[in-house]
Amino acid sequence: MQTDVVIIGAGPAGMFAALELAEKSNLKIVIIDMGRDINERRCPATTITGVCEKCNPCSQMSGVGGAGTLSSGLLNLRPDIGGNLEELTNSSELSWDLVRHVDDAFVRYGAPQNVYTADDEQVRDLARKAAASGIRFVPIPQRHMGTDNTPRVIANFKEDLMKKGVKLLIKRKVTQLEQGKLKLEDGSDISCNYILAAPGRIGAAWLAEQVRKLNIPIKHGPIDIGVRVEVPAIVMDPVIEVNYDPKFHIYSKTYDDFVRTFCTNARGFVVQEVYDSTIGVNGHAMLSKKSENTNFAFLVRVNLTEPIEDTTAYGQSLAAITTTLGGGKPLLQRLGDLKQWRRSTWGRIRRSNVKPTLLHVTPGDIAMAFPHRIVTDILEGLDKLDNVVPGVASSSTLLYAPEIKFYANMIQVDQKLETPVSNLFVAGDGAGLSGGIVTAAATGIIAARGILNKEGIEAKISS
Repeated sequence: MQTDVVIIGAGPAGMFAALELAEKSNLKIVIIDMGRDINERRCPATTITGVCEKCNPCSQMSGVGGAGTLSSGLLNLRPDIGGNLEELTNSSELSWDLVRHVDDAFVRYGAPQNVYTADDEQVRDLARKAAASGIRFVPIPQRHMGTDNTPRVIANFKEDLMKKGVKLLIKRKVTQLEQGKLKLEDGSDISCNYILAAPGRIGAAWLAEQVRKLNIPIKHGPIDIGVRVEVPAIVMDPVIEVNYDPKFHIYSKTYDDFVRTFCTNARGFVVQEVYDSTIGVNGHAMLSKKSENTNFAFLVRVNLTEPIEDTTAYGQSLAAITTTLGGGKPLLQRLGDLKQWRRSTWGRIRRSNVKPTLLHVTPGDIAMAFPHRIVTDILEGLDKLDNVVPGVASSSTLLYAPEIKFYANMIQVDQKLETPVSNLFVAGDGAGLSGGIVTAAATGIIAARGILNKEGIEAKISS
């Protein structure tokens, strides 16, 4: 096959890159993804209980729409959340324009009109309360698409791309990346003028391997390791009224490590994620179905230097240990049991005031899986957060493990996201350039504009 542009990955980076190219050029565009089409990705279990134990991992983490399609579909409308667009663009104005452009597109394809914001007085009060405990509160305008609604938004997006002439190859895996050429698992190949690699987090290791073969420099970034916290919704409601997905940045007392809240799901469900050989947890929040609980990730930032720098390998090893201890299921532990350094049992879980929304778990001891330093960071961080959100450090609070956010190795690129290999561009989470739906989409646009510029087409953001 011969075409002008091949985009690897049908997540937000790939789809927004294709949209930018299709709207501003006559280039022939092909998107390739190893996952499923959007209508094949919806898990029947998630529409009832949020449990993804029966999902094919390929369906969860790849496919049209990317991994975010089966998340809560939350759009963080700030350029410094989920990456830093201002650093990539060297322009505050452009970074905000990109965020607005991405948001406008999602609304056009069916995202709810409502944006969660708070008045200045509420934000100041919460920020003051957090600061008094040594915590930074980061207010963010947010749009919640919902786990149950996001697939419809993505389906509309995909349909528009098809109408604009974009070709989509699904369930097709790229095995080798060359300059101007791709080799597929079925033995076929595709020649093209430009390649944009945006394989998402699930393709990060593969992309790193490919760019190393092309002698493109990469460097290891940090990793976030922690748990999914589940509390009664009433505990989090006062904070969620101020910010739908509140971001709290904390430094632990003993080790001075960075700990943060992430991906709050108000009245949502904890879900299992399945990878190639390990499991993890995440959270869903739907528009149509609610639980009595609220969950959020509580993550410790880990950087490694000498003699080992590979944070991905470190995170994978912890995920493997947790998977082994859980017998192939996530670990579940009451916070009170963890503080007493004892494992949880189903009997102790049943005595908790919090009823777990994910039952495909093994009660156990997270301290058997995670290093003492990370467990200490989690315990101290939750105790601090309890001063701002009373009740989160209750003995009945439930902790699910592991929740690990793998951030890809950062690939060397220029300001247009072109690598040292001519006409090879990268974008999104898989290239280490973003860490969320909006920022990934924005990097796809930046890379697409780089391709357009090489074609002599002036590309500017316009809504």
